[in-house]
Amino acid sequence: MKVTRDTPDQLILADTPWLIGIMLILFILAFVAPGVAMMMSGTWEAFFFALFGGGLGFAAFCVFVRRVQVILDRPKDSILIRRQSVFGYQAVEHRLSNLSHAEIEETTSRSDGSSRTLYRPVLILDQGMSAGRHPVVEAYSSGGGSRRLVKAINKWLPARTDAAET
Repeated sequence: MKVTRDTPDQLILADTPWLIGIMLILFILAFVAPGVAMMMSGTWEAFFFALFGGGLGFAAFCVFVRRVQVILDRPKDSILIRRQSVFGYQAVEHRLSNLSHAEIEETTSRSDGSSRTLYRPVLILDQGMSAGRHPVVEAYSSGGGSRRLVKAINKWLPARTDAAET
């Protein structure tokens, strides 16, 4: 996820997984195109090759390709979290005035005797009907992306009081 707009009135965070989507489409085509070509030449077993390979690629596309956009809008006093996938569109709205801060949520993954820590950014709403922890993204990941997002959100939030005083 990255910051796509950072103004005193609006902070927009967005994630559109273009690379993963394109790679999965190429994976699907790598199975479907030869399968169809072999079926055209009379080899009907190729149908299962195309169906299995293309089906696995499509299933992975459905699971991993999700567009996420988070809009923090000061004039509207709103936080809008939009998620879009193959299965549909979901939007959740909260009041910006209920947002306390952003934090990093951690989990530890263990395999083969070693452990690895994964992170995701969460919004902490400390009041109102939506009080609680609200993940910005559903999946945990490694790297510094979550820290950058949390830092950007927390840096943008104090501007709320500075703008209100002027």
